[in-house]
Amino acid sequence: MIYITGDTHGDFSRFKDSITRKLRRGDTLIVCGDFGFIWDGSKAENNILKKIGELKYTVAFIDGCHENFDLLEKYPDISWNGGTAQAISGNLVHLKRGQVYTIEGKKFFTFGGGHSQDIDIRRETNTWFEQEQPTVADVEEGVKNLMAHEGLIDYIVTHEPPQSLKKCLDMDILHRLETDTFFEQLLTECAFGKWFFGKCHMNKIIPPKFYALFDDVIRLETE
Repeated sequence: MIYITGDTHGDFSRFKDSITRKLRRGDTLIVCGDFGFIWDGSKAENNILKKIGELKYTVAFIDGCHENFDLLEKYPDISWNGGTAQAISGNLVHLKRGQVYTIEGKKFFTFGGGHSQDIDIRRETNTWFEQEQPTVADVEEGVKNLMAHEGLIDYIVTHEPPQSLKKCLDMDILHRLETDTFFEQLLTECAFGKWFFGKCHMNKIIPPKFYALFDDVIRLETE
């Protein structure tokens, strides 16, 4: 089975709730960014990463705005379910931007990154990383991989929502990202079933096929 949830922000209790405790060997839990467990590189943090990697199911996360990208970039790339990912620890992997992965017969297009709302504060405390913001190269990688699959995708997983949804989600619509135009193009040029995103810290369905996720855990249809 495949499950998906929103930002975890380094909170290990999210792997102990009533749903995630039922996940079995062979299952996959996807996190929609702001994973938050790769932050200070401490021994305690590495022990938690090892603990997550030892779970019987796979945890696969996209990056959000609250990751230490200097540390994240040090992990090795691997081939994973048809795309390029990063091996973190055991069953824990980072799903990179612009990749298409096939999990249990379903195609997932992943695209992490975004814009920190608290960017000014984090710049002052040296906890902001430029790599959080998607680049032209990230978008080009996504276009290339989508074309290889003829734009036919079952699920899109991002941290930021499409620009056209931000107003109804009461989000900042003034700051422009490299992905804004790209995500809008996906709406019309890519055939997909559902689009999941974190960032908003809410659980909300925006008909017909958009899902803002925070602490809900949703089981996906794979048959």
